[in-house]
Amino acid sequence: MENSEKYSFFHDLYRRFGKSAVAWCGVAGIIFLSIPAIFAPFIANGRPLLMISSDGVWSMPFLHSFFAPESSEVLVEKLFNFLALYLPVAVVLKRLCRRKKLRRILLAVTALLIAAGFFAGVPVMDKQNYRQLAGKERFALFAAIPYGPDEIVGEPYEAPGRRHILGCDDIGRDLAARVIYGSRVSLAVGVLAATVAMAIGLTVGMSAGYFRGKMDLLLMRLVEIMQCFPTFLLLLILMSLLGDYQIAQSIPLVILVIGCTGWIGVAFLVRGEVLKESSLAYVKSCVVSGVSPWKIMFKHLLPNISGTVLISFTFGVAGAILSESSLSFLGFGVQPPTASWGNLMRQAFDNPMAYWHLTFFPGMMLFIAVMSFNFTGDALRRAFDVKED
Repeated sequence: MENSEKYSFFHDLYRRFGKSAVAWCGVAGIIFLSIPAIFAPFIANGRPLLMISSDGVWSMPFLHSFFAPESSEVLVEKLFNFLALYLPVAVVLKRLCRRKKLRRILLAVTALLIAAGFFAGVPVMDKQNYRQLAGKERFALFAAIPYGPDEIVGEPYEAPGRRHILGCDDIGRDLAARVIYGSRVSLAVGVLAATVAMAIGLTVGMSAGYFRGKMDLLLMRLVEIMQCFPTFLLLLILMSLLGDYQIAQSIPLVILVIGCTGWIGVAFLVRGEVLKESSLAYVKSCVVSGVSPWKIMFKHLLPNISGTVLISFTFGVAGAILSESSLSFLGFGVQPPTASWGNLMRQAFDNPMAYWHLTFFPGMMLFIAVMSFNFTGDALRRAFDVKED
C-alpha cells in the first residue's frame, strides 16, 4: 500500500509538471546547457580524438589531458569529465541490468574505476600543434570545434566566420570553445553554490521553526542582520577583501562566498513551512513518543517540505549563475585564463558595438541558463500546488 501511494504521488506530480509548456521549455534549456558542458572535450578540443600515424599506430592524444586537465580549475574539469564517462555507462547499465542490487554494485564499481583514472592522472604540458601534424599522418579525427579553450588560434577580436563560427576573444582564442567551457563554470557554481546555501538555510530555518523560543529569537535576529546588507554588495566586499589577502579567486572560493551569502531567503521560507508543519498531529505524536528533535526534523519534517525546498533550490541555481557572471564581469569572480561568461563579456567593455560577438553569445547563454532554471522552478511550484491543477 505504501509503495502504491508513493508511486501515485510522484506519478501525479510528473503529470502536473508535464502539462506545462513552460516546464518543458525550462527542461530543454537545462539539457541544452548541460550536454555541451559535460561533453565539452568531445565537442571542442585542440587534440585529435583519434589519430592513425603513417606507420599504422593508433593513438588518442586527447585522452591524457582528459584525465589530467591542464587547467587552473582542475577540480571542476575533472568533475565534468568524470560525468562524461560515468553517465553513458550508467544509462547502459540501467537498460541492460534489471536487478537493482546488482546494478548498484556495478555502478559503484564503475564510479570507483573511473575516479581512479582521474586521481592517477598527472598534468603534462603538451605544446604539440596537432592540426599541423594531422596533415602528415594517415588519419586524424578532431572534435567539431578543433580548438581548445586556451589556445591562441586567431586574431584578437576576430569576427565570426567560417574558421571561427563565433569569432575570437581579446587575444585570439576561439570564442565557441570558451563559451562551451564557460558553461561548466556557470553550472558548477550555480548548482554547488545553491547546495551550500540550501544546507545553511535548511539548518537555520528548521532549527528556528522547530525549537522556537530563544533559538528562534537568536537565529532570526542573525538572519535580519544579514538581510540588512544588500547581497551583491556583500559579495563584492567579501571578494575584494579576499583579493587583498592574496587569496586566489578560484571557482571553489566563488562557490563558497555565493553559497554563504545566499541562504537568507531559504531560511525564512523553511522556517515558515516548519512552523506550519510542526503544529500538525503527526509531529506532536512523534514528540509524545519521545522521538529525538533532529530525527523529527530531518526524517519527518524535511520530506514534507521537500517541494518548497526543491523549488527554492531551482531558483537559487539561477541566482547563483547570475551572481557569478556579474562578479566575473566586474573582475571579482572567476579569473582568466579560465573561461567564464562574465569575463568574456567584460572583454567587450571598451567597445561593445565593435566586439558585439563577445557580448551577444555569452549573454545569450546566460539568458538561456537563468530563464531555464526560473521556468523549471515556476513549473515545479505549480506542480506541487494542487490548487492550480
